[in-house]
Amino acid sequence: MSAVLLTGGSGFIGQALAARLAAQGHRLRLALRSPPQQALPGEVFRFAGLNGDTDWSAALAGIEGVIHCAGRAHVMKESAADPLDVFRRCNVDGSLRLARQAARAGVRRFVFVSTAKVWGGRTLPGQPFTVDSAPDPDDAYARSKLEAERALRALAADGSMEVVIVRPPLVYGPGVKANFLRLMQWLDRGWPLPLAAAHNQRSLIARDNLVDLLARCLDHPAAANQVLPVSDGEDLPVAELLRRLGNALGKPARLFHVPIRLLRIGATLFGQQAMADRLCAPLQVDDGHTRRLLGWSPPLTVDEALARTAADFRAHSHH
Repeated sequence: MSAVLLTGGSGFIGQALAARLAAQGHRLRLALRSPPQQALPGEVFRFAGLNGDTDWSAALAGIEGVIHCAGRAHVMKESAADPLDVFRRCNVDGSLRLARQAARAGVRRFVFVSTAKVWGGRTLPGQPFTVDSAPDPDDAYARSKLEAERALRALAADGSMEVVIVRPPLVYGPGVKANFLRLMQWLDRGWPLPLAAAHNQRSLIARDNLVDLLARCLDHPAAANQVLPVSDGEDLPVAELLRRLGNALGKPARLFHVPIRLLRIGATLFGQQAMADRLCAPLQVDDGHTRRLLGWSPPLTVDEALARTAADFRAHSHH
């Protein structure tokens, strides 16, 4: 597929994906809300906001495939009076408007970056989410992503355009922000962390591995109209993740033991319940369906991806 529209091309996933698609010889058009901070490998289309009124017709002229990374992401400090309404306007109405106009413009395939959180915020031990698991989103962000998925699949049902839905868990890699960056900062400062008892298994996906899969989803025949779970393929207890991340940083993790129940109580007292959930709750994704269907396996191991992430962190020394 030669002509591709990528939304969110200056974002954490989008930047790496744009570089990969350009290297593969695709002709790229990058849809951005704000001016790019650096040179990007493609023609730039500026749009004011992602909602049900955005006009994509100019951006879609001559385009064969769309990868839709843009959206309102999970917000840690929510200020909206009705978060679900705000998420819906962007992630549901905005995505459906783009997809409808894409179908009318003759786009052959639409790849939607969703989230593993549409299945829920946690798994039972030894029972990872699979492609057949029933969705059970537990926050406004995940609900909006599920509603967008359902609207897109209904749109694809008439056969005018193929839709591929990819559900990644937490994405990490060079330049990662939010909680993963915070963990690296804590390790880098040598802080003792009360997480030795955090044996909950978490699935992750390295950005380079996700980018590899998204690029494949553009033109692999078997990906058409599929929901595709994805992960690195090695689930890690949070304590083990911290040890490996500390090793990659050259700053061995200093973990001590606090019972998880007490940890949760303490986190709740300090208004950090959401972060405690991410650190202490199991969340596993089985992506066997995706691997079998597309003949795909992640190009990087967890340790290789952590090494790249740590090297970038050191290079930019976030102190």
